Amino acid sequence: MNPAIEFHNLQNRRTFFQGAGLKLGGIALAQLAGKQAFANLLNAPSEDVHPALPGFPNFKPKAKNLIYLHMNGAPAQMDLFDHKPMMEKYFDKDLPDSVRNNQRITGMTSGQARFPVAPSKFKFEKCGKSGIMMSELVPHMKEIADEISMIKSVHTEAINHDPACTFVMTGSEIPGKPSLGSWLSYGLGSASQNLPAFVVFTPTFPKDSQAQALFTRMWSSGFLPSKYDGVALRGVGDPVLFVKNPPGVNPGDRRTMLDALGKLNQKTFDRFGDPETQTRIAQYEMAFRMQSSVPELTDLSKESKATMEMYGPNVEKSGTYAHSAIMARRLIERGVRTVQILHRGWDQHGNLPKLIKGQCMDVDQPTAALIKDLKSRGLLEDTLVVFGGEFGRTIYCQGKLTRENYGRDHHPRNFCMWMAGGGIKKGITYGETDDFSYNITENPVHLNELNATILHCLGIDNHKFTFPHQGLQQRLTGVENAYPIKGLLA
Repeated sequence: MNPAIEFHNLQNRRTFFQGAGLKLGGIALAQLAGKQAFANLLNAPSEDVHPALPGFPNFKPKAKNLIYLHMNGAPAQMDLFDHKPMMEKYFDKDLPDSVRNNQRITGMTSGQARFPVAPSKFKFEKCGKSGIMMSELVPHMKEIADEISMIKSVHTEAINHDPACTFVMTGSEIPGKPSLGSWLSYGLGSASQNLPAFVVFTPTFPKDSQAQALFTRMWSSGFLPSKYDGVALRGVGDPVLFVKNPPGVNPGDRRTMLDALGKLNQKTFDRFGDPETQTRIAQYEMAFRMQSSVPELTDLSKESKATMEMYGPNVEKSGTYAHSAIMARRLIERGVRTVQILHRGWDQHGNLPKLIKGQCMDVDQPTAALIKDLKSRGLLEDTLVVFGGEFGRTIYCQGKLTRENYGRDHHPRNFCMWMAGGGIKKGITYGETDDFSYNITENPVHLNELNATILHCLGIDNHKFTFPHQGLQQRLTGVENAYPIKGLLA
């Protein structure tokens, strides 16, 4: 049951019995004993700030941490990773009806008289010993080709950004479900005592890019207790608001205040049993510890010159993607379970060749540097890295088509993502699409299967990883069975 609803039900029962002058509060509490015991279990005191659930992980994991690099807006797969040389002969010809096959399209292109094919204007080449095909737009990612599994056959149901991003992060288009990072915080906790288990960055992006809004539901705990929310570190000003002591308040005063407040909150919990009260206590304590841990975390002065140069010229600029990338490594080093970076600006309905260049310049070097950095420190074998968007783009042009300029509409039927690190095969390409990068022809991967694969790498059987809510044993991977992709697992 939802803890908030449970709390209100308890309050209503207390009000009724007290108003009637009946001493039956104990009976009401007894009726709730089973449900309350479950809530108490979730919030039981522990020496660990972020303890794992009993029995988790379900089996020995290949990875202990997750870094999720989400390219919000949907990168064009045929301009980055899905090489389609046959499209050159189809330039400005209509996409065959047999290829589109009456599949739904968005309202942005449904009124077009034609669907002219727009081949990518960017050159591709085989990279590394693996021969993974990559575009000239990502020269630094080419250097890590032998570390990744390129998945060319990911698909989703959602065709618009908000539900699609919600689906990627929560396993459902419907808001209100926990995000992937929240599920991992709930199930596995983290090794950090002084930082949140789940940290989020929303870095800046090239100014000319078309950005979609980000919603907190993408790192929310949903129906899980709110202590499993992701904590977003700000790029401008204080990384976390209100963590610093106000003027005139020293650490000793803050400690005394928190101790007194903790006693009051504990009395409230003892009286009403609301698990969110325990969350409030834990959050205050974490904020106190973060007063010292966050400044140390964000101090890059001890990073080597070579490391800083590897991440690129923006690494010291707080709020940039490069700065977020090196911070992700530093957080993982300090025991944080999940780091999520959401980079906006990939929604290129027009002027794609120019805009995608700017986006790639922003993320290419820092992303490759993150993989290299993790590997050099022995962290990649324990860390799973995921890179991708919420859906793909169409091979046909939106708007005016020329040899040098074109735009692409939304395409949920197939897109590319890649994974690297603990539990994942190195240097492989998985899945295939037709000559138009429009339909999957080999080894489809649904997003729920991708999430099942992520959980598997972290030692979790997604079918055993549930939370009771609205009469269902809810799962990240939904009510239908979803299995890890064996072809991706090392």
